[in-house]
Amino acid sequence: MRTKREDIRNVAIIAHVDHGKTTLVDQLLRQSGVFRANQELVDRVMDSNDIERERGITILSKNTAVNYNGTKINIIDTPGHADFGGEVERVLKMVNGVVLVVDAFEGTMPQTRFVLRKALELSLDVVVCVNKCDRPEARPDEVVDEVLELLMDLDANERQLECPFVFASARSGWARNDVNDGNMDMKPLFEAIVNHIPAPEGDPEADTQLLISTIDYNEYVGRIGVGKVDNGTIRVNQECAIVNHHEPDKLRKVKIGKLYEFEGLNRVEVKEAGIGSIVAISGISDIHIGDTITSPEHPESIPFQKISEPTISMNFMVNDSPLAGQEGTYVTSRHIRERLFKELNTDVSLRVEELNPDCFKVSGRGELHLSVLIENMRREGYEFAVSKAEVIYHYDERNKKQEPMEIAYVDVPDEFSGAVIQKLSGRKGELVGMTPIHGGYTRLEFNIPSRGLIGYRGEFMTDTKGNGILNTEFEGYGPYKGDMFYRKTGSIIAYESGESITYGLFQAQDRGALFIGPGVKVYAGMVIGQSGKSEDVEVNVCKTKKLTNTRSSSADEALKLVPPKIMSLEQCLEFIDTDELLEVTPENLRIRKKILDPMLRKRDMIRQKQLAANAAQG
Repeated sequence: MRTKREDIRNVAIIAHVDHGKTTLVDQLLRQSGVFRANQELVDRVMDSNDIERERGITILSKNTAVNYNGTKINIIDTPGHADFGGEVERVLKMVNGVVLVVDAFEGTMPQTRFVLRKALELSLDVVVCVNKCDRPEARPDEVVDEVLELLMDLDANERQLECPFVFASARSGWARNDVNDGNMDMKPLFEAIVNHIPAPEGDPEADTQLLISTIDYNEYVGRIGVGKVDNGTIRVNQECAIVNHHEPDKLRKVKIGKLYEFEGLNRVEVKEAGIGSIVAISGISDIHIGDTITSPEHPESIPFQKISEPTISMNFMVNDSPLAGQEGTYVTSRHIRERLFKELNTDVSLRVEELNPDCFKVSGRGELHLSVLIENMRREGYEFAVSKAEVIYHYDERNKKQEPMEIAYVDVPDEFSGAVIQKLSGRKGELVGMTPIHGGYTRLEFNIPSRGLIGYRGEFMTDTKGNGILNTEFEGYGPYKGDMFYRKTGSIIAYESGESITYGLFQAQDRGALFIGPGVKVYAGMVIGQSGKSEDVEVNVCKTKKLTNTRSSSADEALKLVPPKIMSLEQCLEFIDTDELLEVTPENLRIRKKILDPMLRKRDMIRQKQLAANAAQG
């Protein structure tokens, strides 16, 4: 008989990137008494890895739990960025409702729509938290109207339309039912969760059923499956079977090793767990997202949403440049292979394909998704090279080429909208909407191929003087839009190997923007700057001034160098062209040509032009 478990609430915090989800979870943890009075705390305690803390974004969804007046509230903090949408899709299967966090100034943003649509499709109840109400420019009343409009746009049912609104400042630690009522704690938000998010229900007498929604990995115990008990009870040492809704032939007998529940930021070992409990299970080696743990006598799988396929890929390869192996700890193909396949243990949106012993095709949901993996590997001491990101094409039943399409939402100051429209139209973007929004900004909506956005973000920030906001959402596959040129400028390439010298750099800086200063190791074929012209330029930055015994009036004048343009990992990935590679080491990022020898490079360029001409004729 199905019953409700009134002492538990399972809720996910969802929002657009940077609307304050993680800070809000911080306050719920602090005010529920999870921490000791004298415990030293950091901000955004749920963002546990270095890159999350530095960039201020959540990359991995994480579980925690608090107790409020005898009710255990399991909270899942989810990412807000579209590239990590795979994380959001699956954790929503563990919860009965969501807290939608919306910035009181920015209002509903593209990612708000994306995550809310996922929640409504699963018929989850919603509590809306209008955050950052202490901002001087906050406009909570207008934001409430925007959220209601969004709910109606997404065909929310009556129950979802009658969702409660809570006004909060996560940073100051208060939540209110009325923005001006003066309350100074998070109690109204706790009350809204307990009163409006339904209790989990299931049949405690039925056979065990538990859907694995997240995979964690630990060096000591291996893979750890996290999921919610839908029916029955799960116990330590219990004999179970694993089945999968999308793989009907899969049936494997397993034994439950250890069982954990979440308390605050810790996992606590338990002997058994009943319906509605979110648990972590270790001791099952080959466990995957979407697997159902059930009884061996009556194996029955729970349906789940298939994880969206990757749309973009890069080649990761062994570094073979003249400076290879000097800075990294792990440099061989075996090291790179092990690290990439280890990443598959926790990242379900990633695909790794071995093209040859020294090259791996890595596919993900977007440039940010792959750049975070590159940055993590770099910090761990790996040295390797990566190619330019390329989109993954599909072919329809008529063998017509299909490419991934995105909806790009661009918020720009009015004076820059013309420049943005011009640039995105040149990248095969189609303007489908243009509306004025608050504060002298215009919101532009484009339908654009994913490859049209590769390498655009840096250009966009320059065009809008850092004031624009660009958000994208994967729309699906559409007809191929034709050839596209990524870069209108060429590269400045080092002509010989050695160390860069001020005199050589001074002679080269008139050719364009340089990426290096004096005293840097360079090699022939290494890209050391961006040319002002469309073709590549070769220069010798190791050239020294010839000494003569003739004095001239200008001989001893100091040479003035323009400061080099220092590029981040993302900027390097955006800059490189299809015939270039990015050499990644723990200490340096170097851009280089795939073919280092200038003669061989010239021959290859002539051959490529001939192939293109033949293809155009044929």
